[in-house]
Amino acid sequence: MNFKHVIWDWNGTLVDDTWLFVDIMNGVLKNRNLPPITLQDYRDVFDFPVKDYYTKLGFNFDEEPFESSGLDFIKIYNRRKFEPKLFEDTLTTLNGLKKLGYTHSILSAQNTTTLQQSVKHYNLHNIFDYINGLDDYYAIGKIEQGKHLIQNLNYNKDEIIMIGDTEHDYDVSHAIGIQCFLIDRGHNSTERLRTKQDNIFSSFAKVIEQLS
Repeated sequence: MNFKHVIWDWNGTLVDDTWLFVDIMNGVLKNRNLPPITLQDYRDVFDFPVKDYYTKLGFNFDEEPFESSGLDFIKIYNRRKFEPKLFEDTLTTLNGLKKLGYTHSILSAQNTTTLQQSVKHYNLHNIFDYINGLDDYYAIGKIEQGKHLIQNLNYNKDEIIMIGDTEHDYDVSHAIGIQCFLIDRGHNSTERLRTKQDNIFSSFAKVIEQLS
């Protein structure tokens, strides 16, 4: 493998924040008299576009527009977004790959402003060449942003690897024509990720082995 650039997902890949998404969602569900979810429930149903995930949880968009319930989640998330920690091997992995000559970027379905604030909060802003999010807060998906990012990178597609934690990350990588490594400690379950590819990683240690 002759990869030179890594496109990273953010939530659930570099930041250990799945628990926060479950905690906030359970508050939103409780306010609508909908049943709570467990961490496993979340990892089994979370998907893009996020509106489809809300439908699976029982939200009725005839009674309340998605933009309303989605905004309730976002307001709470923005107050608590710095509570999660980086995965314990995030910083060593980013720096280790950088020493090997890799460059890095982020491709996220998170709002761009929120994403940039978060990257700066964890003091990672100097590591990434590009930090790419969405213009709104409704997480439709990031395929178009991925296509735009690829055009800005000065690498051949076979020199770029994407690393993420969801089926959507795999779909994005396929849409933009690059390979993908999937990590199973984030927002999708191992079983779901295995529907996309057999080789699933549980930590960055094996990832580094593959990229070294």
